[in-house]
Amino acid sequence: MAGVSTGSDAFFSVSPAELTKPECFAVGRAELDVRVDAKYYALREILNSPFPLAHLGKLVHTEPDYGLSSRAVRRTSEDDPRYIRITDFGEDGIEIGHEYVTAEPADMSYGLSAGDMLFARSGATVGKTYLHEDTSEPAIFAGYCIRFRFDRTKVSPKFVYWWTKTSAYSRWVETIQRPSGQPNINKEEFKGCPIPLVPGSGQDILVAIMDAARAERKTKLAQANALLASIDDFVLDALGIAPPKEEMRHVFAVHASQISREHRLNADYYHPERTKTVSDIRADQQNLESRQLAEVVRFRREQLKVPSENYLSLAHVQSDTGELTSATLAASGNCLAFQADDILFARLRPYLNKVYRAEMNGCCSTEFRVMQVRDRQALLPEYLATILRSRIVLAQTIHMMTGNTHPRLTAYDVATIVIPIPDLEVQSAISAEINHRREEARRLRAEAEASWNEAKARFEARLLGDAS
Repeated sequence: MAGVSTGSDAFFSVSPAELTKPECFAVGRAELDVRVDAKYYALREILNSPFPLAHLGKLVHTEPDYGLSSRAVRRTSEDDPRYIRITDFGEDGIEIGHEYVTAEPADMSYGLSAGDMLFARSGATVGKTYLHEDTSEPAIFAGYCIRFRFDRTKVSPKFVYWWTKTSAYSRWVETIQRPSGQPNINKEEFKGCPIPLVPGSGQDILVAIMDAARAERKTKLAQANALLASIDDFVLDALGIAPPKEEMRHVFAVHASQISREHRLNADYYHPERTKTVSDIRADQQNLESRQLAEVVRFRREQLKVPSENYLSLAHVQSDTGELTSATLAASGNCLAFQADDILFARLRPYLNKVYRAEMNGCCSTEFRVMQVRDRQALLPEYLATILRSRIVLAQTIHMMTGNTHPRLTAYDVATIVIPIPDLEVQSAISAEINHRREEARRLRAEAEASWNEAKARFEARLLGDAS
């Protein structure tokens, strides 16, 4: 405490800032606007911006409000309003092709207009934001979100949105949220969020720069996605197997002998889409044989009560591509050990098509079946993972799953999946091309994220007075 006055007129605050930063600092009484707690004023970088500070609550057109607490149900028509929940939007909006739900009952007093902004108020993603721009269909917003409708004569909604993507805003969220139990920031606290208010056309200029950077990022991500999406067509073409055709029949006949042979009674198992796909795989083709999974892999069942490093859950694996995501879910309960080149095949909700070839040792949730190739001179792990993600396997698994609330595959279902196996030379050629496309897609993704992060850093530096 050396150097800090202890007189009766002294005023200082103790900050929970990093140890490399001062833990004591002065705050003038004139600065005490909406907060008197020390941690708020630890964010000196925002308070010292060269631009005048405004609080979000002073920039709104109407009083911010909490979302609707209704049950989420499946949409049956485009007239059903989209029900925007905190699980629907990510780092930058809602992904193209996202499957929306609606609310029951749907109260349109919670309707969203262009420029409305949602703040996640609770949970692991507290502080996450969403700017509503797509007004092609009606939309309402759910509880755990707070809607801000800004006065456009005072601030551009998109300028506020880009501000919430800065690291300074993230530090504000970390500082303000109540960490006990479920992290939370209430409406009044969000109204007190400070923002450096760039005057006039300066906001539009900065927004245009960020929009251009976002467009560049989306272009590269789209190129990466196209590379990964093309893998399935490439593999099936290389194998000479036609992609499965969607079969809409709900009535079909099954011979009693087949039921006896397959030991299955559920109708979907004998769905024409599945049986035709299996028949195509088993058709006589040169240099191509078919096997059930149990014939070519060992199922690993080593359980760990104390999770190891590199924990993976379903949320960590992307659908269809087998790439890892940035999910931060921690391990809970028993885990299954896996080694590099093992295949993790999701038995829960198989329609999500999540299959990952391990690139390191680790552990995973019991939502996966962990399998190890028996003979790598006959079957390559990269090829196996790709086939298990393909449409010819998905056409089997979506008709094999059981259960309504949590559809899943039984151990027997996974073991009896039929896969085509070409000779090793063909597998090697397919694997080499797949690895090439994956590496190129990862390069594009890395470039997209690097340039995007640079753009956000420049935007933040401009607002905080460090334009160098």
